[in-house]
Amino acid sequence: MAVLDEPVTVAPRQARRPRPWKRPLSVLLSIVVLLAVWWAVAAAEVWDPIFLPSPGRVWDAFVYSVTSHNGMPGYQGYYLWEHLWASLWRILRGLFWAILFGVPLGVVLATVPPIRVVVEPYVDFLRALPPLAYFSLLIIWFGIEDSSKVWLLFIASFPPITLATLAGVRRIPGEYLESARSLGAGRLQLVLHTVLPSTIPDVLTGIRIAMGFAWTTIVAAETSNGIPGIGGLAWATKKELLTDVAIVCVITIGLTALALDAILRLLERALVPWSGRT
Repeated sequence: MAVLDEPVTVAPRQARRPRPWKRPLSVLLSIVVLLAVWWAVAAAEVWDPIFLPSPGRVWDAFVYSVTSHNGMPGYQGYYLWEHLWASLWRILRGLFWAILFGVPLGVVLATVPPIRVVVEPYVDFLRALPPLAYFSLLIIWFGIEDSSKVWLLFIASFPPITLATLAGVRRIPGEYLESARSLGAGRLQLVLHTVLPSTIPDVLTGIRIAMGFAWTTIVAAETSNGIPGIGGLAWATKKELLTDVAIVCVITIGLTALALDAILRLLERALVPWSGRT
């Protein structure tokens, strides 16, 4: 009588443990490779140093920007962090007003169709305009001080926040709204306790996009009376062909924008851990 083979059991593969050090190491390695290639190209003098200064010259420009010389701080009479804070303060003010008006308007556009039909085309129109197209008008209306710059940043940030909120509200499942109404929620309670919490992921995504638009707009905003300001400093380098200073400005803007985006990502994880976004 044949003996049946016993069924072979395969042990489940052990899940790989996440390696939190792997991503930072990869980023660090890519930076090292980039610096090495940059140094090699600059040393070979493929291009004139005016067009591509070496990493050493850029580092010297950075050191110059954060130190005093003959009693004068950095470039244009301000330290680098003073330029950065001036720009960041303008961006934060423009973004604040964009959030304050954009989120409620997005909710209204999503919940009141007649208003959406009339107002949404204007929001799309503003979204499509390049900043320099209307900056001259803002200077005429509000002057060359910070008011025109904050208005410019507000207009650049307002449409993405409004449209992201609108999309978030329209994506709320109807069952959520019906459940809230069946429990006796009024219109205001429905908005405060169901609509707004459900749209937080979309609102934060809109803020992240708006933050990117604001950073890309800051140089245009600071072309007129933009000192102190990191964009104004970058604009001023063209007069004396200070490529190394311009690169310092670009790197500073990029790193600051990445840091702010990381803060928004952490905020999103803390407020809406169920969204699954990273």
